[in-house]
Amino acid sequence: MGCFNRTWWTAARVVLCLTLAGQTGWAQDTPPTDTALPVPPPKVAGLVQLFDGTPESLAANWLQAGKAPVWTIENGAMTSVKGDIVTKESYTDFQLHVEFRVPYMPDKKGQARGNSGVFLQGRYEIQVLDSYGIHEPGSGDCGAVYHQYAPLVNACKAPLQWQTYDIAYRSPRFDSQSHSMIEPARVTVLQNGILVQNGQVINGPTHIVRGKKNADGTVTPPPPSTDDPSTPGPIRLQFQGNTVAFRNIWIIPVPTQAVTRYEGK
Repeated sequence: MGCFNRTWWTAARVVLCLTLAGQTGWAQDTPPTDTALPVPPPKVAGLVQLFDGTPESLAANWLQAGKAPVWTIENGAMTSVKGDIVTKESYTDFQLHVEFRVPYMPDKKGQARGNSGVFLQGRYEIQVLDSYGIHEPGSGDCGAVYHQYAPLVNACKAPLQWQTYDIAYRSPRFDSQSHSMIEPARVTVLQNGILVQNGQVINGPTHIVRGKKNADGTVTPPPPSTDDPSTPGPIRLQFQGNTVAFRNIWIIPVPTQAVTRYEGK
């Protein structure tokens, strides 16, 4: 929401808003809490409501370390605590809608400010972060394919505002005989209705497990992943130490190949 569509703001707050427009986040004043309603899902065959704001929906569709999630639910939103959650179902190609709200953390900077992520097939992270006001966001900012591609533009709202991701994901393609990759994964992301990733190639899984740094300065690499990127995977919502809220999550699995017949008259 913009600064000027709330009539109760005083002239002093308008000046503050103009001052902070080019800065990273809100430095001196708490942004107003968003009261926007969730975006209603379209009436499309095959759509699955992964989280509708109820404890029953969370329990039915998500797991946390193989058990029932312990994320908290309040006012139709769930808040990340104590680890990632993943969907019980796995997916190949899909359209995904996620609404999220990052906390107001004026005393933090960079990756410590509202950090989370939406993982596609549990492998490829679309970053969630308080990147409000950054003039040129980087590959670690909100809307990025994490550590690979920065968002095309900064589409972030202020912290405490509800934001949306609408993600179209095309999984990598593999040769059925050699099992080698013939096409990488691609993703298109709209953040708050604005295009931030445009059919972007994804180079590979997001590396979360890093090597161990030894006393002599060398690094022992982590063990190789046993995950098979040619298989379907879940949606994963990350807990990175910050209490990020999520609501109104739905997914539409789509075929990996459209039909070729034509039934026109």
